[in-house]
Amino acid sequence: MNIDDVVLNFTPGSMIALNVVLGFIMFGIALDTAPSDFKAVLTAPKAMIIALLAQIILLPAVTFGLTLLLNVQASIALGMILVACCPPGNISQVLTYRARGNVALSVSMTAVANVLYIFILPISVVFWGSIHPTASELVRSVSLNGWQMLVEIFLIIGLPFLAGLVIRARWPRFAARVQPYARWISLAALVGFIVIALVGNWAVFMAYIGVVLVAVFLHDAIALGLGYASARIGGLPSRERKALTFEVGIRNAGLGLGLVFTFFGGIGGMAIVAGWWGIWDIIAGLALASAWARVTRKADAAFAASHADAAPDEPSSDAASAGPAVPGSSAPTGPEDSA
Repeated sequence: MNIDDVVLNFTPGSMIALNVVLGFIMFGIALDTAPSDFKAVLTAPKAMIIALLAQIILLPAVTFGLTLLLNVQASIALGMILVACCPPGNISQVLTYRARGNVALSVSMTAVANVLYIFILPISVVFWGSIHPTASELVRSVSLNGWQMLVEIFLIIGLPFLAGLVIRARWPRFAARVQPYARWISLAALVGFIVIALVGNWAVFMAYIGVVLVAVFLHDAIALGLGYASARIGGLPSRERKALTFEVGIRNAGLGLGLVFTFFGGIGGMAIVAGWWGIWDIIAGLALASAWARVTRKADAAFAASHADAAPDEPSSDAASAGPAVPGSSAPTGPEDSA
């Protein structure tokens, strides 16, 4: 059985449900987005530029090379490319918070990126898919229409995102109450949907789980590593490096799954990659964020203990000269800046 010829079982009603879940996810992201978040492009251009370059150019390019290195089948390669071209997922903010990173920067980057990806995603998929030595045949076989994809993406993520921004601007208290529930309910719905889709196609999933597990594991690890390396090379402090790691490493694979069934006819390899990525991405992200938080807590405790032993009765000269803390500042507060 050639996975490139396999079409997964997915009903029209399921497609509608998936689009509703994806729209609700974008709505929840927008409820947590203030107009000031978009000003980060001007007020913190360095981190934003690094994040956008890593996501829009580096990640798809590295993914392209990984598919060639692994020599995976065409539909698996195109699925990996599609996921790499998707916008960041909203759980990146939760993971950044858990890892004690710069959450404000994460929110800003996600907001700006999701607006840009409405236009960038179809261009990126068509470009990288069309030049791939094997996946290009699939792109041509489905007669991929970039304009049609742009309209579909705008309807799925653009309109709900705009609606959330309007509600956040006009009724901020209501948005603040609703947003936490919207985030977790939409995330749980997406994970549940992906699990149901995989179970409904269990025979196909099990037949190719070996190669997909390896491909997604490496792909996800490289995406997270690319985010961290880009921030480190760019000279960003520790909290910003954490935010950038999850911004680049966490992709909206649920949107990718929806596009697989909308534009690619539910091709097996693409759907399995997008579906499994949506689950593994969360598992790997939570593991990394938890480990990062433990390391940071231990480093902060050791830093505080050493300063208390050195000068128990006097404030340190560093603390005295640093002045009052600035909310949202990215300045290092201790040894975590080397993390």
